[in-house]
Amino acid sequence: MQFKFDTSEKFHAIQIKEPVLSANMTEDLDACLMPFLKQEVKNVVLNLQDIQNIDNAAGEHLVKIQQHYYEHNASFVICCMQKQVEKALDDAELLELLNIAPTESEAWDILHMEEIERELGDSI
Repeated sequence: MQFKFDTSEKFHAIQIKEPVLSANMTEDLDACLMPFLKQEVKNVVLNLQDIQNIDNAAGEHLVKIQQHYYEHNASFVICCMQKQVEKALDDAELLELLNIAPTESEAWDILHMEEIERELGDSI
C-alpha cells in the first residue's frame, strides 16, 4: 500500500495512493496511522482523493481508527472523498459515523476547532 505524507505544525496529511481500499489493506492502514498517536503531533487528515472504491470492512475499520484517535485526544478527519466512495459508506450506514470534510483546507479547520475545544475542556 502506498502513501504520501505531508506534515505540518498541527497535523499529518496522509494520502492513500491506491484506487481501492479493501479489508485486506487494514493492517497496512494501521501500520501507517497508529504510530502518529505516539508523536507530539497526533492529528491526522486522511486524503482519499485517489480511492475509487471501498468495501464495508475497510469502511468499518476507518470508523474504528477514528474512534481510537478520539480516545487518545487526537483528531482524525477524512477529506477529498470521491462520490462513489461516499455513497458506498452511506449505503453501509458508516458515513454519518465519520468525520469528513470536502477539502483538506476544511479538514484543517475541523482539526483547529477540535484543538480549541480540547484546550477549553482542559481549562475547565
